[in-house]
Amino acid sequence: MPEIEKSYKSSTGVEEFYYALLLSETDTTFTTGEISRVKFLQNIEVEIPQEAVRAYGDNRTAEIAVSGGDVSVKTQFHKVPIEDKNVIFGLETADGISSMGSEDNPPYLAVIFAKTFEDGSKEWVGLTKGMFMRSKISGKTKEDKTEFNPEEVTGEFMDRFVEGFSKPKSVLFAADKKGETTNRDALFMKIFGKTYPGVVQEPTGV
Repeated sequence: MPEIEKSYKSSTGVEEFYYALLLSETDTTFTTGEISRVKFLQNIEVEIPQEAVRAYGDNRTAEIAVSGGDVSVKTQFHKVPIEDKNVIFGLETADGISSMGSEDNPPYLAVIFAKTFEDGSKEWVGLTKGMFMRSKISGKTKEDKTEFNPEEVTGEFMDRFVEGFSKPKSVLFAADKKGETTNRDALFMKIFGKTYPGVVQEPTGV
């Protein structure tokens, strides 16, 4: 049996942040809206906590169980366009004006982004179901040296049925070598139910 070629390279960047509204869901199927991209992702951190819970007896550990915590996401963008904020945060708009209020209810989304490597390979990360919270509004006076003010957006994610897996999942991973897109395309179908933007899906059947 041939040895599997492993990669031990560390990622050096992030890019290609995509999202789509989760329009409907059952125990076995789901549908999403159109895939949108927010450009100029600077940082992203996905927290997937897990805690060991011990049971004791006879003055020693009798059993260990694992408890999974809530999946949280923290992002930083150069800028999140108003059009994307309206969708991501579920904002009401009227006469070209966006609004925020105490009764706002952000929609469920699915998300994919890519970690990049110096050799041209990519690792794609998919988040199956979650919502993002409204980001703070801040500004700073311009001084002698120009400084940019990035925008941070945080979210909370949960499990969702994903075809091909026996149990609901919250995070999926896929890696492609430079110039390859097979695993990326498979991940987009599992997370969004749609092909990677710009890729035409081949018709099935005759």
